[in-house]
Amino acid sequence: MAFAGILNDADVAAAVKACEAADSFNHKAFFAKVGLSAKSLDDIKKAFFVIDQDKSGFIEEDELKLFLQNFSAGARALTDGETKTFLKAGDTDGDGAIGVDEFAAMVKG
Repeated sequence: MAFAGILNDADVAAAVKACEAADSFNHKAFFAKVGLSAKSLDDIKKAFFVIDQDKSGFIEEDELKLFLQNFSAGARALTDGETKTFLKAGDTDGDGAIGVDEFAAMVKG
């Protein structure tokens, strides 16, 4: 599992299940349920680099769309609305992507 040693498998499964329905994803609730909000800055940064699939140093919109699949291979893609809301919440500098510090602030926020 991509988050082994960072997150608990049962927490991940519960968090993914809680947002199975389209348009039910809420990043704050997800980060809390999966246990990421309570993690150290170092662990949050490790999670960022798992989600940053193309290793660009940023999480772009296409990576956000597939966000849940980083946690569970069978998870659904986020809807366009969920993806845009998620991006808007994290992209504080307006560059169209979420950097590691923006991600950490969003998780802790």
